[in-house]
Amino acid sequence: MIAIENITKWYGDLCVLKDCSTSVAKGEVVVVCGPSGSGKSTFIKCINALEPVQKGRITVHGTLVTDKSTDLPKLRARVGMVFQHFELFPHLTIVQNLELAQRKVLGRSRPEATSKAMALLNRVGLEDHAHKFPAQLSGGQQQRVAIARALAMDPVVMLFDEPTSALDPEMVGEVLDVMVELAREGMTMMVVTHEMGFARKVANRVVFMDRGEIVEDVSKDDFFQNPATERARSFLSKILPH
Repeated sequence: MIAIENITKWYGDLCVLKDCSTSVAKGEVVVVCGPSGSGKSTFIKCINALEPVQKGRITVHGTLVTDKSTDLPKLRARVGMVFQHFELFPHLTIVQNLELAQRKVLGRSRPEATSKAMALLNRVGLEDHAHKFPAQLSGGQQQRVAIARALAMDPVVMLFDEPTSALDPEMVGEVLDVMVELAREGMTMMVVTHEMGFARKVANRVVFMDRGEIVEDVSKDDFFQNPATERARSFLSKILPH
């Protein structure tokens, strides 16, 4: 579903991704983790070309993302993206947030878009909040809306960029519950996160990054039980006891 081959990215003189390669099969859940500044968020944003790369190839569902002729808006309509800070339109109600791209990008009628939106809000437990504005919801509720909005586009892949890092601790669980359910339904997912409990529960593989490089790309069990590198062992020793 996703193939990333030897991508390298620079910001001026700073190399933030160095020759990174991995792949994600259909229905696979891959967690990307590592210390702050390791390039995780940049890495995942390259997959739908929110960040361009200077070298390498990225293919998503048969589409070559790194080809200059690729229709990126069309590609992004099939690749759901959930950000750290929700990115909901504050002047639209919750149901309108879910309807907008369906109508403008996919060409769905208003009744069709509304029906899809309400079904997804019901799925994430927020149908009673459909006619509120984002500011009237908690952070956890807004992030669940953001996930529902991405799902409204019928994506083939879901990308999550630290979806719980801006939330109060009490709200983290309600967002992770939705993500766990998605994983169990077979959605192909790449998730940048520090939530190691989530990784242990649903990940098939873990990609561990440090200083712009992929240091380990192994099964979940291998990563947690027998990390191959000292850098990964040090990271886990600091993050797991807490």
